Parts: sequence; C-alpha cells; structure tokens
Amino acid sequence: MALDDDLLDKLIEGYQKPEDLIGENGLLKQLTKRLIERAMNAELTHQLGYAKHDPQGRGSGNSRNGKSRKKLKGDFGEIEIEVPRDREGDFEPKIVPKHQRRFDGFDDKILSMYARGMTTREIQGHLQEIYGVEVSPSLISEVTDSVWEEVQTWQSRPLERMYAIVYLDALFVKMRHEGRVENRSVYVAIGIGLDGRKEVLGLWTGDTEGSKFWLLVITELKNRGVEDILIACVDGLKGFPEAIEAVFPKVQVQLCIVHLIRNSLKFVGHKERKAVAQDLKAIYTAPTAEAADQELKDFAEKWGKTHRAIEGLWRRHWERVIPFFAFPPEIRKIIYTTNAVESLNMSLRKITKMRASFPSEQAALKLLYLALKNVSAKWETTHHWAAALNQFTLLWEDRIRAARA
Repeated sequence: MALDDDLLDKLIEGYQKPEDLIGENGLLKQLTKRLIERAMNAELTHQLGYAKHDPQGRGSGNSRNGKSRKKLKGDFGEIEIEVPRDREGDFEPKIVPKHQRRFDGFDDKILSMYARGMTTREIQGHLQEIYGVEVSPSLISEVTDSVWEEVQTWQSRPLERMYAIVYLDALFVKMRHEGRVENRSVYVAIGIGLDGRKEVLGLWTGDTEGSKFWLLVITELKNRGVEDILIACVDGLKGFPEAIEAVFPKVQVQLCIVHLIRNSLKFVGHKERKAVAQDLKAIYTAPTAEAADQELKDFAEKWGKTHRAIEGLWRRHWERVIPFFAFPPEIRKIIYTTNAVESLNMSLRKITKMRASFPSEQAALKLLYLALKNVSAKWETTHHWAAALNQFTLLWEDRIRAARA
C-alpha cells in the first residue's frame, strides 16, 4: 500500500534534527505505537462484529472491557502499548499475541548475534547501543534456550537411505563437564547425497576422539535410516575404519590424505618441511596405485635415514590410502580429503575461540548448531558431481539402484 506524500509531509512538519524522527520520543516510535494499537483495536472490532460505540453492540453478549498495558521490545527500542480487552477474555491479538513481549524478528537478531559467538554480555551491550533497548541476561538465555528443542529435533531427524560419501571428523571445544572445564570432542559427520548436496548429519560430544565413540555415532546414523554408504572419508584414528565397517560392511574407507600429511610433517623440522611436503605430494598425485607405491619407495630412499617414521606411517595405512586411485583426478579431490569437514570445523573454531569455555555441553551444541546453519546455508552442489556419480554408478550400480527404489 503506497503512502500519500501529503500525509508524510504533514507528519514530518517541523522536523529539525534526526532525534525528532528516530530519537527516544521520536516520530518513528510514536507511529509504531499508534499503528500497533490501531491494528489491535481493528482486530477486536472484527471479532466482536461492531465498531466502538455502535448501538448494534448492545446486548450482543460480549463487549469491550478497557485496556491493559505492556512493554514491547523491537528494532524501534522499547515502547509501552495499550492492549484492548473484551469482557469474555476471548480476544487474542494477532499482531502482538498474548504474552509476547518482543516484536517479530527481535529474537532472530539475538540468535544471529549468539550464532556469531557473541557472549550474553556482548549481546546485551550491542542491543543497548544500537537499538536503545535494555535486555536482561535472563531474557537472552530464554531466547537461546528455545533453540535446544530445535537442536534435538534436528539431531534425531530421519536421514537418506544412502550417502555417496560421508566425511567424519572431530574438533575440540572447552566446556564444563561434571563440575570442571575440560577439552571435549565434538564429532561432526557430513554426508553427500546422490544429488550431490552436502548436509551435516549430526553433532555429538564425547570425552576424547576414539573409535568406540565413533561406533556409537555410526550406529545412530543407521538407526536414523541410513542403509548404505559408498565411501567414508576418515582420519587415521586406530580402529576407526573397522568401526565403520562393522555397521556398514560394504563401505569403502578412504583415509584422509590431509590428516596423513599433517601427521607426517610432525616428524619434520621447519627447514625441511617444504621439501618433504613436495615429495609426499608426488605420492598422492601419482596416476595409479602402482606409481604411488614407487613414489613412496623413492621417498624412503631419499628420506629414510632421517625420516624413517614417515614411510612407516604411510605403509601402515597403505590399504586405506590407495582406494581413491581408482578414480580420475577431479573426483579424487572430492573423496580423498575431509576438506568438507575441515572447512566447516575452521568456521566453527572461529566462533568457539571467542569463548574461553562453555558452561555446559548443551550451550556448546546450541552455538555450534546455529553457526553451522549459517555456514551450510551457503553450500552448493559438489563440484564435478555428475562425473563422480557416473563413476560411482559404474562401480556400484546395484547398490545405487536399490537405494533409489
């Protein structure tokens, strides 16, 4: 609905400074108050079926019964509004429902700030500074606590029957547990469906990253509807591949090359890191598994005297390293690294490092959930997915057909 320019000119008549419009008692706040009150009075008129002072309302069985006052918070600051009542107490305003103390969208602003890692004190100060609204810590907690039910629903939601790729990793977050602050593992699982779209399958917390806990995670995924996984990309944790295969026997486990390189370079001094990393790259970029094996032998011959532990590390995991050589180079980039998880974890760490620690696991999971919603909203279909799916179909056509049936 277009506003009449003459009406606007009349409203701002006498305007001299910004405070006249947007100040504590400015025109914008007065208009907001009057429009809300007029809208509620119109709603009551519609419900009763007659206008105020209309004779046809006599003996109708219900009538207006004065007004009550309440304060309402919003982008405009805080205003006190008068809410009309009816004698029977049936009137339920739609524009500002009963018991609502914050205008639509105000809670979303609190959650948006919380999702970016701001503390309760910082949110409180920001709302006061930007909107001139005094918000108590208990109100902020009330708003953020309302997310927990959403987190629980999301965590238990049904999943797809098949994921082409599942990436599994963990990050560490300081949180209070059983009366003391400690580093706790937050386990993250990301799945790529047959349509090439990524989704976070869940978040879990545990004492430390371990294969026994991962077994519980994998079992939960199965209980939520996952029947098959083509490829699981994991780090080098001992017993991790066996935990996955115990639940999904047909899965192909691919060790994350990024983790393997990172662990390899722990044995290398700063001066040699670049040269060693370059020679390791020759291994995982080789055209075939046989060529990669020869590159590893060449690496051992060159660096064996000083860095024998690196060759041993790669040899111990070799059967989990080479599966991706069955795919063309553009698809290897999708499956041989947990970059999808690493990128997400990096975004989450930026948020969590703003907090010294969390008062509880629930508080940490609420923040991580809101943060990953922001991150995953920008995700697009995985690059080169059509080519990848064609390769997967050649290898596992029966399993893919069964999942789509």
